[in-house]
Amino acid sequence: MIWTDIRKAYSDQWLIVEALEAHTTPDMQRHLDRMAVIETCLDGASAMKTYRRLHRQYPLREFYFIHTCHEVLNIRERRWAGIRSE
Repeated sequence: MIWTDIRKAYSDQWLIVEALEAHTTPDMQRHLDRMAVIETCLDGASAMKTYRRLHRQYPLREFYFIHTCHEVLNIRERRWAGIRSE
């Protein structure tokens, strides 16, 4: 699904979505071209909790928690600057 269709189907709700097709622009904006709704949540706190659980369970999948009040998704990609262990 695309974001406009998801907003129509899940009006005024917190969602966990998975990016099925996505790309990053040169200015580090993440665009989700196609996504799937994984779960609906009662509030932002439960959405974050569900997101963390899913991310731990499936670390290679790209999940987001989002409220459908946003007309446009504004997802900024950050470079990870962690410490490497060799």
